[in-house]
Amino acid sequence: MNPLAELVQNFQDLVAQVPELVKPLIVMLAGAVPFVEGELAATVGIVGGINPVLAAIAAAIGNFVSVLLVVMLTSRARTAVVDRRNASAHGGTMVMEAEPAQPESKGRVRFRKWLVRFGVPGASILGPLAIPTQITSAMLVAGGTSRAWVLLWQAIAIVLWTTVTTISVWAALTFLVGV
Repeated sequence: MNPLAELVQNFQDLVAQVPELVKPLIVMLAGAVPFVEGELAATVGIVGGINPVLAAIAAAIGNFVSVLLVVMLTSRARTAVVDRRNASAHGGTMVMEAEPAQPESKGRVRFRKWLVRFGVPGASILGPLAIPTQITSAMLVAGGTSRAWVLLWQAIAIVLWTTVTTISVWAALTFLVGV
C-alpha cells in the first residue's frame, strides 16, 4: 500500500469511530472557521470517507452561516458608527477621533484592487484567493455595500469554490488512492 493510501485509510478508520449523524456537523463547523472555510472542510470530509456531495453541502452551509453572522454584526456596527457620526455632524456632543492608519496586509491590498477592478461580484469570487470570506464580507459591508448584495455574491463564491475543490479532491483521491 502506498504511503498516501495508508494515510487516507488511517484517517478514515479514525473518522469511522464518529457517529454518522455527527460527521456532517463536524464538517459544517470546520467550514465556519476562517481560513478553513468550505474548501478545506469539504476536503477533510471527503478524505474522512464522507460522501463528497454531503461533505460539500455541509462545508458550504457552515461557511455561509459564519459569513451571514459576520455580515449582520458588521452591518450593525456600521450603522452605529454612521449614526454616531451623523449625531456629531448635527450638533451632538459626540466627537470622533481619528485613529492612526495601520499598514494593510498584502491580502487586503490585493482584495481592494480586485474590488475596484471587478466590483462586488469579482471581489467575492476572487477574494478567497487572498483572504477568508468572512473578512471579505466584513470589508464589503463596512464599506457600505448592501447586506443582500454581499450575501448573494458570497453564497455564489462559497458554492463555486467548495464545488471546484470538492470535485478536484474527489478526482485526485479516486485517481491516486482509489478511494
